[in-house]
Amino acid sequence: MEFMILTFFAIFLLIASGGALLFYREAALRRISEAINPRPKERKLKETVREAGASIGTIVERFENLMPKSEQEVSIMRQRLTRAGYRDESAIKFFYGTKVLMPLLLAAVALFSGLGSRSPFLIYVLALGGGFLAPDFWLGKKIEKRQKKIARGLPDVLDLLVICMEAGLSLDQATARTTHELKSSHPELCDELGVLVLEQRAGCARADSWKHLSARTGVESLRNLVSTLVQSEQFGTSVAKVLRVHADTLRQQRIQMVEELAAKTSVKLVFPLVLFIFPALFVVTLGPAAIIMMESFSSLNNH
Repeated sequence: MEFMILTFFAIFLLIASGGALLFYREAALRRISEAINPRPKERKLKETVREAGASIGTIVERFENLMPKSEQEVSIMRQRLTRAGYRDESAIKFFYGTKVLMPLLLAAVALFSGLGSRSPFLIYVLALGGGFLAPDFWLGKKIEKRQKKIARGLPDVLDLLVICMEAGLSLDQATARTTHELKSSHPELCDELGVLVLEQRAGCARADSWKHLSARTGVESLRNLVSTLVQSEQFGTSVAKVLRVHADTLRQQRIQMVEELAAKTSVKLVFPLVLFIFPALFVVTLGPAAIIMMESFSSLNNH
């Protein structure tokens, strides 16, 4: 009897495990097929999101024609957008369209939220002026942040360039190798170096491509590096030694900058101490004495 029960349970477990394997196999095959060939609904959703983004960009770009601008202003704005990392031709149209659309949006928000009913002239002037200047402030912050990242990653890039050149590579090959190796750690600087490599492969001279890099980024340390490289190429000095010395100089400048900020901390702490900490200390130390004196004077007046 016990043998029959054990045999029944064994057969039941075999059948159940076989069914589970078949079920999971079908589920795995279904997932693989969905990953290879997405469903029409998912594909339609992705296409809808992409079309919505493209339509918003088209609407913003259409407002670009409402703003008058000169060729000199367009060239300056294109240079600023390039320093911020936006090289597409549609970036400048999108930017000018935003400068027209943002004031209208802020004015509409002030109108429908009821803020404009309190002081209409001031609120609408702030909305229109702030909406017009907000893209410029945002672009300036974006440029400053990107330039700081480029300057911060320059010593590491120079160290790898020196290692590659000492291993036997030329400067152009070392630049391409460094761009590939440090792309994840310093994407902004490697992006600019990638453009430099493409310019050199297109036939641009080495000095001209490095000068274009300096003009695109606008970083002072990179501008000094480019001038140093051009001079070393003209006079025939060792490029690896020049890069090593320049990397050490940049690190020394960074240490001096940190020391300068640390030295300024004591001076900057004077204003919070005077405005916030000293009044609290005066209240804590002189408050009880003032209360006692007021109570004693009140008792003398009563007598």
